[in-house]
Amino acid sequence: MRRTNIVSTKSVTFAGIAASLMLGFAGAALSPAPANAVIYCTYVGYPAGCVARAGVVLRPRPVARAAVRHNAGGNLNGGVNRVGVRR
Repeated sequence: MRRTNIVSTKSVTFAGIAASLMLGFAGAALSPAPANAVIYCTYVGYPAGCVARAGVVLRPRPVARAAVRHNAGGNLNGGVNRVGVRR
């Protein structure tokens, strides 16, 4: 007996191409537009291009300072984590 295909290869190919075209047109039509968001300032002029809110007092940005380390002289205990001072 000969087996018959319910759906032919040509109709499946045509349906696939049609679905691809429809998805392509839908993707092009529904592409997102650039957002027109407003960024408010946290400090004076930071971030760049920000908008100052009404009624908010803006202060200058704090200056970064050098970190102060406790043991700036070197590796006193040999890198071993022990409780107390060992010399």
